[in-house]
Amino acid sequence: MGHLLPRLGMGSWAHSGVAKLYSSIAENGYQLLYLSSRPIGYAGVTKKYLRSVKQDGKCTLPDGPVLLSPDRTAKSLYREMIIKQPHLFKIECLLGVQTLFVGQATQPFFAGFGNRDTDLLTYKRLGIREGKIFIINPKGEINQKFIDERYRKSYPLISAMLDMIFPPLNPALQQ
Repeated sequence: MGHLLPRLGMGSWAHSGVAKLYSSIAENGYQLLYLSSRPIGYAGVTKKYLRSVKQDGKCTLPDGPVLLSPDRTAKSLYREMIIKQPHLFKIECLLGVQTLFVGQATQPFFAGFGNRDTDLLTYKRLGIREGKIFIINPKGEINQKFIDERYRKSYPLISAMLDMIFPPLNPALQQ
């Protein structure tokens, strides 16, 4: 829906507060990486959509690499819609990225945001700490699956607690 509705002139499908939260995370020194199991043929549309998200008149999503499936549309749709296992691509893709950091002192993935329980499987497989996995439902409510499934957060609430959840990587960034 996030790609279809804006193309039809029906506004943005982005949840309220997402641009501010992601921008604030980036300001704290984190690099965002956008991952989708959509086929590579959707690269232009996906990047255009990410650049089009504007909230509060000025806030946009921060720049970051966009990783998509190298598979053709039919195979990607089969994996996502028929067998409902988009995490198979996502795990393989992010494990590949992770190998670029072998020998580094820290794990390259600090947190993960997703909109499906299969994203939870992906982030667990990568070794992301349980309290740093955020699954967003269609209403824009954010659930930290391992903390308390009944307690749902919002993008503005996480933004208000930003420095506790995403501490600045450079102490000079703190004001």
